[in-house]
Amino acid sequence: MLQIRNAQDPRSRRLIGRTLLASALLTAVAAVPAVAAAPQAPRTPATEAPVRSDLGTPAYQQVAHFYGAYIDAVSAEDGGRLATALRTFYLTPRLRSELNTWEQRNHADGVLRAQNTPLAFRVTPGDSAAGHTWSTVRLTWSGGKHPTHSYLTVRSDLRNGKISGIGR
Repeated sequence: MLQIRNAQDPRSRRLIGRTLLASALLTAVAAVPAVAAAPQAPRTPATEAPVRSDLGTPAYQQVAHFYGAYIDAVSAEDGGRLATALRTFYLTPRLRSELNTWEQRNHADGVLRAQNTPLAFRVTPGDSAAGHTWSTVRLTWSGGKHPTHSYLTVRSDLRNGKISGIGR
């Protein structure tokens, strides 16, 4: 079992667990093209297995996976490379370019639309139309009796499952 000395509180352990899970996911995704390119024996239609994909996963769950891993990555020490890898995997190239422009102008993280890291998040599904679906991400910035929240509207492409827009 992996033990980390400075991870005594549950939040730190959860952060480390999510970061390790995101790293494993990105490693597995990088291995898929190599496996797909390997020569395979021809199959007859009777032996073909059904095709499975995360694209069948509701888009808001993809958004939740991204925000969970991304918040953990930016919260972690030296999590910058993981955060960049998560952006590459989950976001469209066009959105990554738009976020870079927004971040240079606003001196803040474009995914979170803030300079800080939230304490928690929640993703709620929204409407779908014209090949897109929208989710609402609620970011929690403070705890206590009267927590502070901000809300983001996240657009996902139904065709490829990638996040294509983040706004308020």
